[in-house]
Amino acid sequence: MDRPVTEGRNPRAASLSSLSTRELLELMNDEDAIVPGAVRDALPEIERAVQIVAGALSKGGRLRYVGAGTSGRLGVLDASEAPPTFGVEPDLVHGIMAGGDQALRRSIEGAEDDGEAGARDTRAVVRPGDALIGISASGRARYVIAAVALAKDLGAVTVAITCDPAAPLAREADVGVVLRVGPEVLAGSSRLKAGTATKLVLNMISTATMVKLGHTKGDLMIDMRPVSAKLRERAVRIVRDESGLDDDEARRRLEAAGWNVRAVLESSTRR
Repeated sequence: MDRPVTEGRNPRAASLSSLSTRELLELMNDEDAIVPGAVRDALPEIERAVQIVAGALSKGGRLRYVGAGTSGRLGVLDASEAPPTFGVEPDLVHGIMAGGDQALRRSIEGAEDDGEAGARDTRAVVRPGDALIGISASGRARYVIAAVALAKDLGAVTVAITCDPAAPLAREADVGVVLRVGPEVLAGSSRLKAGTATKLVLNMISTATMVKLGHTKGDLMIDMRPVSAKLRERAVRIVRDESGLDDDEARRRLEAAGWNVRAVLESSTRR
């Protein structure tokens, strides 16, 4: 198999170990500046991804992320933010990690080669009508490719996120999002530009999907779960600004409603 772009060497970084600290940081910063353009170039595919994911969830489906290494961890991270941010049930968005939960803290790189495990883990959490996003910077992780293939067989819609236009993963999915960020400053370390670009796209897909599903009002997280002091203060501000109530009354109504921001706003509007 040809070497993936993510394993290539960046000619600008050939003298990396001899650079001053400032020069090294400037080089990394220059390379990171490539990422937003690469994401923008992929917006048509990202748009299609949002459309099919939102469509699946609007009909009762769920969203699953599958990845290995850094890619898997980014998927789990994005999934874990959905309940507190948008008030959805924990099972609506779920991350599947090659190597299991222990791989979140300790690298188990060989897990990405186990296609049988990818299919097995996917079968356990995917059902017809779901949406599955396979994440692999190289697009060659057999764990992820097998997961996407099985998800399609099970009747789920599928999206691939990769940084190699020649990746087999992009061809396997219904929608292939290819982020052309090029080789890394540290050859093969796809936690750098590739990881940053992937994080941006996951932010876009999950946020745009939840907005389309009505979990926000304008730019406000009206379905969030105010489980900390900071979030409770945010809830008070949202109710105050949207209803015209003062802080004390906004807090009183939130407390009476179990800190359900949407319920307080709806009752305030009716009055």
